[in-house]
Amino acid sequence: MAKINPDLFDNSAAASKAYTAKDIEVLEGLEPVRRRPGMYIGGTDVNAMHHLAAEIIDNAMDEAVAGHATRIELGLKTGNILSVRDNGRSIPVDPHPKYKNKSALEVIMTTLHAGGKFDSKVYETSGGLHGVGASVVNALSEWMDVEVARDKHAHKMRFERGHAAGKLKDLGAVNWRGTIVSFKPDTKIFADAQFSPARLHRMAKSKAYLFRGVEIRWACDPALIQDETPAEDVLKFPGGLLDFLRGEIGKAPTVTPREFSGRTENKGGKGAVEWAVAWAPSRDAFTRTYCNTIPTLQGGTHEQGLRNALTKGLRAHGERANNRKTTLITADDVMDAACAVLSLFIREPEFQGQTKDKLSSPDAQRLVENVVRDHFDHWLAESPAEADKLLGFVIDCAEDRLKRKQEKEVSRKQATRKLRLPGKLADCSRDEAAGTEIFLVEGDSAGGSAKQARDRATQAILPLRGKILNVASAAAGKLQMNQELNDLVQALGCGTGAKYSEDQLRYERIIIMTDADVDGAHIASLLLTFFYREMPELITGGHLFLAMPPLYRLTQGGKTIYARDDADRERILKKEFRAGAKVEVSRFKGLGEMMPAQLKETTMRPGHRTLLQVRIPDDEIEQTESLFERLMGKKPELRFQFIQENAEFAREVVDV
Repeated sequence: MAKINPDLFDNSAAASKAYTAKDIEVLEGLEPVRRRPGMYIGGTDVNAMHHLAAEIIDNAMDEAVAGHATRIELGLKTGNILSVRDNGRSIPVDPHPKYKNKSALEVIMTTLHAGGKFDSKVYETSGGLHGVGASVVNALSEWMDVEVARDKHAHKMRFERGHAAGKLKDLGAVNWRGTIVSFKPDTKIFADAQFSPARLHRMAKSKAYLFRGVEIRWACDPALIQDETPAEDVLKFPGGLLDFLRGEIGKAPTVTPREFSGRTENKGGKGAVEWAVAWAPSRDAFTRTYCNTIPTLQGGTHEQGLRNALTKGLRAHGERANNRKTTLITADDVMDAACAVLSLFIREPEFQGQTKDKLSSPDAQRLVENVVRDHFDHWLAESPAEADKLLGFVIDCAEDRLKRKQEKEVSRKQATRKLRLPGKLADCSRDEAAGTEIFLVEGDSAGGSAKQARDRATQAILPLRGKILNVASAAAGKLQMNQELNDLVQALGCGTGAKYSEDQLRYERIIIMTDADVDGAHIASLLLTFFYREMPELITGGHLFLAMPPLYRLTQGGKTIYARDDADRERILKKEFRAGAKVEVSRFKGLGEMMPAQLKETTMRPGHRTLLQVRIPDDEIEQTESLFERLMGKKPELRFQFIQENAEFAREVVDV
């Protein structure tokens, strides 16, 4: 029997790093929000800060939708101070049954998951669901003042960074009712981010469109406005979403003279639906959806219900008209030129995430589809001529789609008829080479991140394993047998050496994208050597580039800047961040360690990235040839001589 070595089970070394109960940290009150704001509002940038405004405005809108408020006032003041006022029922101030020493107001503002929207007794429909909105805003504010008036009696309470700054103050008798919330986002969380008057005005305007029974009054310090945003405005739209749609489309011509619009009331707790759709081919199509006045930027089940209703309704009309081409229609064809707005009010909606960008309630799809389909059938039947015109337009869209697909397939087949593309190539979908680019990356890990970060229409990804062959010192036969280089040649499609053909090049730009370290630089050098020796026309034609990925990520509050190297890091630390404040510095070990969104924003997205074009000036051709031969050629003594001649210029040598 085999013997067991007892030394393998000696935990004495690990005991010094014991993990015990004292290492378990329990965060109290709103501290989790300040520690991890991204979990609650999606980050700490300017977009996340505007989510604070949306949370407070949504609370006021819930009062209006519930029928208790008719007016909301939104004000932006100097110092990044925002105030929201409504004339609703106001927040209760009597002692809370569970926390008898605290008012309901203090409990709501300082406790996560405390609110009146967990069931339908107080609010039949609401945007707030989890009881975290107001408390999250409080936690992430430098200060917050809440003033409430109920039964002609007012109270006020102040909070600082989520904690009560004093007792509930009795303001005595008043002749108004409602809630006033004023707050200033914490600069420790959001750094220098500022509220945008234009963005807040658009937010208020969309809310007024979504609920025609509310009047929203907007006021902003004129000194803060840098565009055409009004300093004061009264927003009320009796026409609801139809007014919104007409304002967006303007005078753009539409397929049918009538918009398809309508609304249903919330009867029996089933929910209310309002919609407005027009087909305007001359402008960009859009679909904007809302649930309980919350903008669902990523759509969801209610949007799918709208798409299904329009598609099924138009197909049914085509079948009744015996139009055989009706079978070609898909939902994408119907929505190809559609400008649509959809608003839904339901009990206890389900969203994906606290920021509520996407609705996931299954009942929402059925409700919207059934309601909209019924009204769409009637709308089509009211004017057969308009219905036929819309059907013909959508069929034309379907035929154009199929034609483009066929042309794309033919073009791709022609381009690859004599070319066996490597299986690991993630190709782009654009047919012609103009405007396309291929990224050469090292390894499957970096390749995976790049594939998620790319623009599929114009960017292709080819992962290469390890360090490729040094063609300057390898025999010709060895070059032909190298799989990595063969894959590269096949992907480019233009041939090598005397067989090179510019017309067969499948991409406009070839971009070498390696890690920002020594190994990455070595791989880039090997690729440059290959192209210089085997495809010099790529360089002279201006097709070859080097990507410049960052080596460091520097973060302070909501501000993030990426640095290319050590020198860039030191420059940014001195010039871009507040002195004395802690800056979190993260070093990327490689492209594969970067999140796809980071890789896209810093290295791959046109207009935001930095590319170095590889060029050889006419007066440096001989010098370049000599340098390649010395550094990459077959004679090691030439490399040794180069090192001796240039060693004095090396500033620092480190192990990476």
